[in-house]
Amino acid sequence: GYKSMDHKIKLEDFRYVPGKSPRLSATPNEIPDVYDNKDAYEDMMREYQEQMQKLQDKLIAYDRYSLLLIFQGMDTSGKDGAIKHVMSGINVTGVQVFTFKRPSDMELDHDWMWRTTCCLPERGRIGIFNRSYYEEVLVVKVHPKILREYQRIPKDLIADEAKVWEDRYKDINFFEDFQYRNGCRVVKFFLNISKDEQKARLLDRIDQPEKNWKMSLQDVEERKHWDTYMEAYQTLLDKTSSKQSPWYVVPGNDKKNARLIISRIILEELQSLDMSFPEVTDEFRAKLQEVKAALEKS
Repeated sequence: GYKSMDHKIKLEDFRYVPGKSPRLSATPNEIPDVYDNKDAYEDMMREYQEQMQKLQDKLIAYDRYSLLLIFQGMDTSGKDGAIKHVMSGINVTGVQVFTFKRPSDMELDHDWMWRTTCCLPERGRIGIFNRSYYEEVLVVKVHPKILREYQRIPKDLIADEAKVWEDRYKDINFFEDFQYRNGCRVVKFFLNISKDEQKARLLDRIDQPEKNWKMSLQDVEERKHWDTYMEAYQTLLDKTSSKQSPWYVVPGNDKKNARLIISRIILEELQSLDMSFPEVTDEFRAKLQEVKAALEKS
C-alpha cells in the first residue's frame, strides 16, 4: 500500500532549480501514476493527512513558524480541487485560505503587494493563497494595459516596462527572504496542465450543468494568450525559485497524482521545521496536581 508507493514521489523531480531544471516546454504534464489504484490513492491521502495533522498540532503549539502555500496555474489547472482535497484532513482552525481575483478600488490604492501581505498567516498557522502576488508578473505582464491604465502608478515609474518586471521579481525575492527570516516558510506550486487538457476541462464545465457556474467566458479569452502565459511562467520560475522559497512544477493533467505530490511536498516542509511542544516545568506539574485534587473534590 502506501509505504511501497511513497518512494515514487521524489521531490527533487518537481522542485524547480533555475539553470538546472528543464524548461516548461520540456516538462511533462503527465507522469506515470504514483499510486497503484483508487484504494491505494485514498490510503496514501489518508496517511499524508494524518501525518500533516500531527505536525500541524505541533506548529500551532510551537507558535514560531508559519507556512504559506501558493497555488498558481492556468484556469482549470485544479487549484481549488487541490486545496480542497489536500487540506480536507487538516484542522481548519489553523488554516486560512484566500483567493485573489481582480483587485478592488481600495486595493489599487495601495502598493501591489499590500492585499496579499494583509493575508499572511500568523505564527502557528498555514496560509493558502489561491493565486497571489505572482499575478502581478503573470496577468499584468500578459496584459500590460493593466499596468498602464489601472494600477495608478506614477507614469515616470512605469515608462521602462522591462525594468518594471525586473523590479517586481526583485521585490518578490526580497519579500520572500524577509518572510523566511521571520519564520514564515513560502512554498509555491505551479499546476502544470497541457493546453489540450484545459480544453477538455473547459468543455466539461459547459457539458455538466452542475459545473456551469465555474465557467467564465474570460477563461476562453485568456486561452488565446496561452503561449505568452507560458513565457511569463518560465521567466518567473527562473527569477523567483530559490532554495528557501522554491517553486514546484506539479504535473497537473492527472488530479490524483497532483494531489499526492502536493501533499507529500507540504508534509516534507512541515517535517523540516525544528519544532517542539512547549516544555512543562516541574513547578507547573505540581500546580496541575493541586488543580486535579481540587477538581476531584468538587
